[in-house]
Amino acid sequence: MLTATRIRIYPNAVQADKLAKAFGCARWYWNNSLAETQKVYQETGKGLGQFALNARLPGLKLALPWLGETHSQVLQSVSLHMSRAFVNFFERRAKYPKFKSKHHRQSIQFPQSVKIIDGCKVYLPKIGHIKAIVHRQIVGDIKTVTVSREADGRYYAAILTEDHAVAPDVNMTGKVLGIDVGLTHLAVTSDGSKFANPKHVLRAENNLKRKQRKLSRKDKGSSSRAKAKLLVAKAHSKTSNARKDYLHKLSTRLVNENQVISVEDLHVKGMMKNHNLAKAIGDAGWGSFTQMLAYKAARQGKGYIEVNRFFASSKTCSCCLHHVTVMPLEIRTWTCDKCGTRHDRDINAAQNIRDEAQRMIAAGAAATASGGTVSQRGGRKSSVLQTPLKLEAPSFRAG
Repeated sequence: MLTATRIRIYPNAVQADKLAKAFGCARWYWNNSLAETQKVYQETGKGLGQFALNARLPGLKLALPWLGETHSQVLQSVSLHMSRAFVNFFERRAKYPKFKSKHHRQSIQFPQSVKIIDGCKVYLPKIGHIKAIVHRQIVGDIKTVTVSREADGRYYAAILTEDHAVAPDVNMTGKVLGIDVGLTHLAVTSDGSKFANPKHVLRAENNLKRKQRKLSRKDKGSSSRAKAKLLVAKAHSKTSNARKDYLHKLSTRLVNENQVISVEDLHVKGMMKNHNLAKAIGDAGWGSFTQMLAYKAARQGKGYIEVNRFFASSKTCSCCLHHVTVMPLEIRTWTCDKCGTRHDRDINAAQNIRDEAQRMIAAGAAATASGGTVSQRGGRKSSVLQTPLKLEAPSFRAG
């Protein structure tokens, strides 16, 4: 299996300058390659692939000697990412590639020749030995290392390793837990547990507003504006880190205590188009939470099931399966008209998700090429992800 571990690195002034040059060269080469690809496509109807982009490098280095200051494989990685970006676009997995700016997150990738020394340093070609905090043991062969500089000025290295271990078989027997995500409570489980939504952005909103207001009053291009911009970035980074920490701890607990995890296949991207709820949904981090559940379950050989988003989990009585036609969001508790059972809306939805997952397991549908299984029941399509993430995709750990 492939695993990516993100560690913090601390380059000195000389190393930071070298990294800045490498970031600039990679960014320039990306923008130049994108412009050239667009030009060739307009003229010939065909774009430039990875090998065609790499063939341009020697000529560019002769014309622009400063490109040679960056490790050659860093620029070749840019060609690889460019070709993959267009493949993903034409296969409708991603948007059209964009030009990169120097004002946001910067990153470069080293495909080889990177070493971890004594558990406290990372060696990067043409950069040197950089101090690092390796918070966990790096197991396996290093495949690639992606070095990034965040907007708050911090440097990280994402180390992708292959441990050559066989992925554990997925065991779909044992306790099945249904999880219903929401805004009042981030997660409500089928056994009645409710986990609060910390609302990190709301808690930090006054601080963010104050620092953003100070930034807007600074003159563009001034050093004071750069300092104010860094303070805003650090405030956003603190909020993001707090959210990730909470989601990692909660997802780890749920996976460790249960054998099979079942959730709804929510269309978070579509729900974010609702301007009244977009801020709250983004702050909750539903997509990140379900992704963490998926790869952590796969790592431990446990089941992960996604119930179709059109399954009426909130409108169905978990006792008699009576279906209610209309149920507005403001109704948090309701009584079944058929059996008279009084339900908590979220707990009832989680129990229905659990029951639907158990029916899908009992159906024993065969795995599909996408890594899941599909079963038809009552006109609704649901998917069982026995291998939530493809084995060649990295599973990121908290750093």
